[in-house]
Amino acid sequence: MTVIAENRLDGRFTIDKLTVALGEVCARVGLDPAGARLLRFTNNAVFELADRRHVVRIVASARLRHRAEKVVRMARWLAENGVAAVRLPPGLDQPVHAGGQVATIWEAIPHVGSPPGAEELARLLRDIHRLPAPDFPLPTWRPLDDVRRRLADAEELSDRDRGFLERRCADVAERLRDLRFPLPQGVLHGDAHLGNLIPGPAGTAICDFDSACVGPREWDLTPLAVGAQRFLHPEEQQRLLAHEYGFDITRWSGFAVLRDVRELKLTTSVLPILRSNPGVRAQLQLRLDSLRSGDDSVPWTPYR
Repeated sequence: MTVIAENRLDGRFTIDKLTVALGEVCARVGLDPAGARLLRFTNNAVFELADRRHVVRIVASARLRHRAEKVVRMARWLAENGVAAVRLPPGLDQPVHAGGQVATIWEAIPHVGSPPGAEELARLLRDIHRLPAPDFPLPTWRPLDDVRRRLADAEELSDRDRGFLERRCADVAERLRDLRFPLPQGVLHGDAHLGNLIPGPAGTAICDFDSACVGPREWDLTPLAVGAQRFLHPEEQQRLLAHEYGFDITRWSGFAVLRDVRELKLTTSVLPILRSNPGVRAQLQLRLDSLRSGDDSVPWTPYR
């Protein structure tokens, strides 16, 4: 089984542990892990199985495993309401608990056509935002909760960096309490960026429901705007999202606070796997240094 090119993993997710975890998850549901390919390893270890029909997501942070049940319910609810989203394979009891890990299993979507853009994102967000509340409980939007959980679950973090992130969390939380949102509240995707769109044979589908919640719709418009400013994504995509959705988040006075929240989440997402995936350390340090200096012009690159 091909797991990852980086052979220096020495944290809680070693090569052997990832291999064993995937094998135990697959054994639980009758799938074959042989030849699986690791697609991503940040918040989750995401594998595509060799059958090209299934994707397995193993939760990387022990303190965020509770979200898997919500993810499964959210996926089923979106399917019931006809929203174009990734689907769970029928007949599997999910989430899957095996080998001390928690995982979800998904139908793989063959990537075809051009990468989706802001128009598709706006359409999917409108589809989600117009839905009434589901018949199962969704958490209230508390965007800093997972930041604090990742701080508590960090594989390694200096006292200096921990203190800085804790103080920044407290400062941003105080500013967040004073915001008054112009859009109505509702069901949120929670992490609505172009990387969570998949171009497939039936059209564009949205994935990754880890952050789904009920809260201000402005939050779902924030990731693309922050991506344009911090990752140097084309600004035209932000303008298209604003036009297609009908609200320009960057022109709202509260955007600076939401941007700070988003940047904290983007920075801390890898804390639980710092020894398991040491390739992210340099980018983490760059992000921390830019936050400390207050220089929001420093470009970031995605964690790999």
